[in-house]
Amino acid sequence: MASIFGSLRTGLPFRGLSTCAAARRATRSDTQLCNTNRSYIRSQSLYILSTRRYCSTSAIMTKPTADSGDDFRLPLDVKPTHYDLTVKTDLENSKFEGVVKIELDVKKETSTIIFNAADLKLNDASLYSDTLKLKQVDTSRSLDDKAERGVLSFSTPLPAGSKATLSIAFSGELTGSMMGYYKSSFEHEGTKKYYTLTQFEPTAARRAFPCWDEPLLKATFVVTMISPSDTVNLSNMPIASEEIYKPKATPVGDPSLEALFSTLAIADSSQAQWKISKFETTPPMSTYLVAYANGRFAHLESSYKSPLSGKVRPLRIYSTPDVIHQAQYALDIKAKVLPVYEEIFDIEYPLPKLDTLVAHDFDAGAMENWGLITGRTSAFLLDPERADMAAKKRVTVFQSHEVAHMWFGDITTMEWWDYLYLNEGFATLMGEVIVVDRVYPEWKVDSEFISEHLNDALDLDAKLSSHPIEVHCPDANQINQIFDSLSYAKAGSVLRMLSNYVGQERFLKGVSIYLKKHLYGNSVTKDLWQGISESTGMDVPKVMDHWITKIGFPVLTVTEDQNGIHLRQDRFLETGPAEEKDNQTIWTVPLALLTAAGDKVKVDKSVVLDTRETTLAIDTSKPFKLNAGTYGVYRVLYSDERFAAIAKEAAKGDAVFSLNDRIGLVHDVMALSKAGFCKVSSALTIVDILHAEKEFLVWDSIARNIETLVSTWWENEVVVNDLDAFRRALFVPIVKRLGYEYSPSESVDISQLRTRAIGQAAVAGDPIVVEELRTRFAEYMSTGNDSRIPADLFRRTIITAVRHGGRQEYEFAKGLYENPTTPPSKSISAIIAMCASKDETCIKDTYSCILSKARNQDIIYFINGLKTNYLTRRGCAQFFKDNFAEFSKRYEGNFSFKYVISATFENLTKEEDYQQTVDFFKDKDTSRYNLALSQTFDSLRASRAWIERSTTDIAGWLTEWKRRSGEV
Repeated sequence: MASIFGSLRTGLPFRGLSTCAAARRATRSDTQLCNTNRSYIRSQSLYILSTRRYCSTSAIMTKPTADSGDDFRLPLDVKPTHYDLTVKTDLENSKFEGVVKIELDVKKETSTIIFNAADLKLNDASLYSDTLKLKQVDTSRSLDDKAERGVLSFSTPLPAGSKATLSIAFSGELTGSMMGYYKSSFEHEGTKKYYTLTQFEPTAARRAFPCWDEPLLKATFVVTMISPSDTVNLSNMPIASEEIYKPKATPVGDPSLEALFSTLAIADSSQAQWKISKFETTPPMSTYLVAYANGRFAHLESSYKSPLSGKVRPLRIYSTPDVIHQAQYALDIKAKVLPVYEEIFDIEYPLPKLDTLVAHDFDAGAMENWGLITGRTSAFLLDPERADMAAKKRVTVFQSHEVAHMWFGDITTMEWWDYLYLNEGFATLMGEVIVVDRVYPEWKVDSEFISEHLNDALDLDAKLSSHPIEVHCPDANQINQIFDSLSYAKAGSVLRMLSNYVGQERFLKGVSIYLKKHLYGNSVTKDLWQGISESTGMDVPKVMDHWITKIGFPVLTVTEDQNGIHLRQDRFLETGPAEEKDNQTIWTVPLALLTAAGDKVKVDKSVVLDTRETTLAIDTSKPFKLNAGTYGVYRVLYSDERFAAIAKEAAKGDAVFSLNDRIGLVHDVMALSKAGFCKVSSALTIVDILHAEKEFLVWDSIARNIETLVSTWWENEVVVNDLDAFRRALFVPIVKRLGYEYSPSESVDISQLRTRAIGQAAVAGDPIVVEELRTRFAEYMSTGNDSRIPADLFRRTIITAVRHGGRQEYEFAKGLYENPTTPPSKSISAIIAMCASKDETCIKDTYSCILSKARNQDIIYFINGLKTNYLTRRGCAQFFKDNFAEFSKRYEGNFSFKYVISATFENLTKEEDYQQTVDFFKDKDTSRYNLALSQTFDSLRASRAWIERSTTDIAGWLTEWKRRSGEV
């Protein structure tokens, strides 16, 4: 699944964030029901981590008891092998009902059937034994809302080794919960209309039909949908048959379905007719990947030809008719990347078709349902006439990420949620870097990965409240919370490091071996290491285990002497040197040592640091650098003199230090300064040295880090004003050189650099840039023609216009947001602009809009907009607290609530802010978001410590810079 967390900095959803699902606390309800011996599915590999799989350093996450994981896991007296699921959708009454027939293998004699069910009404149930030739109805039943389980008891036990069929009728409500089987709305010609779709990952299939809702328990599925005849039904597989229901003429064929069909109303009008769509049988798959949808959808169609078999498969993208024209680009991307995946893995995509459904209400970014990808509008739609580069990249990454899951997650599925990274880390690396790089090499996505994923992961993993990539998940609350930057970005970064260490070709060969050995099955970490070990001949577990199983990452301290360099590794924390109790891990660190002599540059990828300290003999009079290419998941601390020497050499271009090296240098030195390992003045000196840089991605890393400084010192007017002057000195010359107009013939790099430079100059308050953007927006307001605003500048233009304007500009932005046909990128820009106003009455209207008009999925964009407006940052936190009950209810069960909480509070910097936030949550049930809350508290403490430690230093450097540059 693609989460939303990765792009919240820009107000754009990226991937899951990953996921949505029920987040009700799952607890042990009946000891005897949870007592079943599960050892036969717990292979020795599952215990690699033993009791170390929980986040032991977090004050919030709870250490599991010996059997706490089994409390949430179902007993396996019986195991499902096939589901025959029939669902009737009644949108008019916001209800669904159905019958599921589940074929079971009986592993142990039992008279009790335990399965998952939540928010469902269970009706008639029966159990047929093939061996006994006996059909039984349950003698008693119970539903445990907390454990999300149903229990059916029968009078005659099922014999071990036999087969049985369980039939259950069920019904439920269609709500806007964005999980389970739910309804989504859109406006067409002033009328609100609805359609339905599913979102099951990680634990919400049980909200749509009774099932064994665990990834290990794969089965085949036949889905049959009953719906109004003028609607479209979609599911994982193609339709096998479809017919209009006619009483007496349509054979029901199964007594268990007679009650369901008897309720169908028949009238002469087509609107009252029902149709029956039966889909083909799926391959074995986990319940969280099952999907179906019903609505009045339109679609676009394409196809691709398999490079392995020559078979042509249809590809479609569905949405509501009003926005289908914005979906062509996503469809084109799907057709481009599918054959690339097949060639890389030497495994053909196995299903007959691959659809995408675009949803107006979606908790995550997108979801990899096998054969039916789903996702929010901003993930898959863009204006075909005025698409900006950011939107193109976003749609490309979303679509490619989800297609990657067709192999990572769908064909081969993690055994349990502890191993989520086997899905998400691979989809991040493959879907957003390796495959996209082959389709669009000019985008330099491997370099962009450093800022978009690696640095983001290191920032989160530098907190005491971080967690290992492979983390124990004892219940649904914990499962929901690990769809975070560690399961996605850090996992992807660690796999990227491994790929660079062993060589990408051998790495991908090992991945192919891993997938082929586990086709249609489940896997754990050791399975992946075995595949890559086989392709490389290396002891991969020795290198990788601590990166996956241990919390945190190292900082390598480099000390120079006449004989070479001395290295020491310690755990890196954003608050400074780790205490001994938190500094116990020794990682196996690929050093990727770069040395230069004359015009020859050498990178030694074979050398590793697998002890606390070591010494390397190199000539320190010549340029050198550890972590060449910035593939390693660690920071490197040099002396101030060496940092400056590296920066001066880097400023010369690519001769010695690559684009990746320069990006990593900027991020490293700023993170090290935050932690107190070096001074902020040293970091700013390096930025100043790089002022003649040509590459966009280096400038992007500079801009991100200066934004971090401004956001941290946001209440120190002198420091902020001086940082803005520094920003103007860096970026205004680029604006003057590149101008405001974009050309189709120019490079992607130039286009993105222009966008970034104008954005930074505007934020820093350059009067000429601000006036230029305001003038262009004023013309748009007066004429309705936005042709003078380049698509890539639209977001910065509307934000600048509202920030420096008044009620008129605000209302125009609000109108764009409320117009249902506004393309997603433009709509999100309008949201952020509505939060940028300096007018208190406008901000009050924004708060009102959040409560009364905003879709739940859009609230995170409002919060991010309000936190970047320093006039509203603290007020936004108070607004959230005042309306906590409302937000908590709206996000009940949705994973994205944790992002709303983090965004609301993480940038407050006063001691009283921290204490008030702690006090506010003291009496709240934080089980749905306790990890994110703990990380937020860590952020507040770290920012406060940074301000106290570095204000004099940063102010002094800026004063001296102004004197040198003539800015005084």
